[in-house]
Amino acid sequence: MTITAGMVAELRAKTDAPMMECKKALTEANGDLDKAEEILRVKLGNKASKAAARVTAEGAIFTATANQITALVELNCETDFVAKNDDFIAFGQAIANLVVEQNPDSVETILASKHGEGSVEETRTALIGKIGENVTIRRFKRVAQNQQTVYLHGARIGVLVEFTGQEAAAKDAAMQVAAMKPLALDASGIAPEVIERERSVALAKAQEAGKPEAVAQKNG
Repeated sequence: MTITAGMVAELRAKTDAPMMECKKALTEANGDLDKAEEILRVKLGNKASKAAARVTAEGAIFTATANQITALVELNCETDFVAKNDDFIAFGQAIANLVVEQNPDSVETILASKHGEGSVEETRTALIGKIGENVTIRRFKRVAQNQQTVYLHGARIGVLVEFTGQEAAAKDAAMQVAAMKPLALDASGIAPEVIERERSVALAKAQEAGKPEAVAQKNG
């Protein structure tokens, strides 16, 4: 299978691994992106997984709240410089406000929504032309609930927590989620194949490190 530059770039954006390592992993995985990511995690350990939750290298999280409705929006760009651009920030905040007010069901619906004298997509296209970088709305979350709290860690990580009870405890939980990036609330929320994959990666990493078989099996 031919490994394209686009495939390498996509894997590199997910893992932060060196370009040549990404190409080697994709070649070994015969172009399977998920398998290539596992290969990199075995070979490079934490270095290959530190950016696994990110879709692109740069961007920001925006939040808006009104009438007990809260939204989080992830807006991506190509460089950290643009992520701090006033026009980029204004666009991201406008999208967060729109999500709260209009309750869209998809990114495509957001792009088709009215914004200014045209649509969100037209505004996005104009912004790209102005700042010279691609800008994409990656994803969003909208929650309508009596008790909720939002925690932003800088501009890159956002956590929205629904809760009953004390808000202080909910804020602490949100900060913990931002720090640990858990896959689910508990084991029941994790698919069996994910658990098996993680065990496989842990086992392979232990074997790669030259640990005795009994120790490697225990780690896996």
